[in-house]
Amino acid sequence: MSDVFCIVGASEVSNSELFVPDGAFVIAADGGFTTLKKAGISPDLIIGDFDSLGEAPKGENVILSSPEKDDTDTMLAVKKSLEMGAKTLLIYGGLGGRFDHSLGNIQTLAYIARAGSRGYLIGGGTICTAIMNGGLVFSQDMKGILSVFSLSGVSHGVNLKGLKYPLSDHSLYFYEPLGVSNEFIGTKAFVSVDEGVLALVWSDSRFDVEKYLPF
Repeated sequence: MSDVFCIVGASEVSNSELFVPDGAFVIAADGGFTTLKKAGISPDLIIGDFDSLGEAPKGENVILSSPEKDDTDTMLAVKKSLEMGAKTLLIYGGLGGRFDHSLGNIQTLAYIARAGSRGYLIGGGTICTAIMNGGLVFSQDMKGILSVFSLSGVSHGVNLKGLKYPLSDHSLYFYEPLGVSNEFIGTKAFVSVDEGVLALVWSDSRFDVEKYLPF
């Protein structure tokens, strides 16, 4: 089984934006089942309380959860993915819609990073990931804005290279949006943190695994 998992949530995702790598394991999180059905993609697993669908889909690959639960449907899908060995998680439908859900999904990225894997929220022309005690390389083809935020109280040893506004061995604080609106400049860009968790947000119309390489 591939260690790449695609989780599709209930928020709207365009067919042009939805990218499922060959061999990836596909999970529909609640209303994401409808999104996948419209795109002609059959999920390997369907999970959620299905309050947005009105009834649970039928099949042996359906996991029904209670509406009264601690985890969101997306988090349930993430935990199941990590349990199955996921190293890269592409989460569609996790941005846009309700702001509290988007914020919760960003926290979910930090959960994935703490587990030693990498998650990406993809939607509305925006991609977001979280890195913990590590880094990410962006290809020279990247254009536009890159914003970097500390998700931990303080993130130490932050380095931004190959961007319009570089940083070297800096500390970013959760309450200080210093990293907003940096810019790609046509060279390889490097973002890393020695200690802490960073959220990285940039614009792209479609996920491309070759453009963002962890290190």
